[in-house]
Amino acid sequence: MSNTFVRTLIAILFIPIILGVCFWGKFFFLGFTLIIGTLAYFEFISMANKKDVSGSLIIGLPAVVIIVLNAYFSFVEFSSLLFFIVFIALLHELFRNKKSAILNLGVTFLGILYIGVFVSAFIMLREYFDDYQHGAMVIISMLATIWICDSAAYFFGLSFGKHRLFLRVSPKKSWEGAIAGFIFSILTMLAAKLLVVGFLSWQNVIIIGFILGTVGQIGDLIESLLKRDAGVKDSSNIIPGHGGIFDRFDSLIFSVPIVYLYIKYFISR
Repeated sequence: MSNTFVRTLIAILFIPIILGVCFWGKFFFLGFTLIIGTLAYFEFISMANKKDVSGSLIIGLPAVVIIVLNAYFSFVEFSSLLFFIVFIALLHELFRNKKSAILNLGVTFLGILYIGVFVSAFIMLREYFDDYQHGAMVIISMLATIWICDSAAYFFGLSFGKHRLFLRVSPKKSWEGAIAGFIFSILTMLAAKLLVVGFLSWQNVIIIGFILGTVGQIGDLIESLLKRDAGVKDSSNIIPGHGGIFDRFDSLIFSVPIVYLYIKYFISR
């Protein structure tokens, strides 16, 4: 069974489920976000282990869960939550005796902030609009845009790529592919304006497409940087033919907070 066939089959099975979860929202979407956050954090720590660094799962996984839950329920001010997590992580490391405490804490805190805080923006964006389904349509449009951007970058890069984009980080990615991904990101958001996000202006959908087409691809490069440093091809093999959760959602994890901030400060509800 070819890898392309497996990838396509998994996409056919799971994309409708993911879109449905985004549309239904509430605890369905909260559960979806928690799965992404916890598995991506686990994969991140597993990659760090390849560098002989012991990030903490005992502290990090609950921290990611609490940060995401707090984004939904708002049971405590974020700064207070962050103070508590830092305090507990430092106290825990004091008694671990796992080689370099500085490296261990650095990996733990990076994972909590990069994965936990960024993934919590999924919830904040989904819940932001007064019309509950507006948030769903924005998330679904972003997912479609990221997927189409990735596909366009891959196929155009494979067919026309001659100039390497970032050789040190990802030798196969090309400027031709990145430009194609950027163009298709904007085109996808323009199509989304006609189909599902008519409440956004043309200017806003272009800007969101611009963010996804640039920041999203940078997010992919950042994860490639981490994987290359760890000496792994994929963050895990949990999704047959696709690698890990971190692999599949790296662009979204990196771009959602930027889109959320843009919508929060520049678009009225």
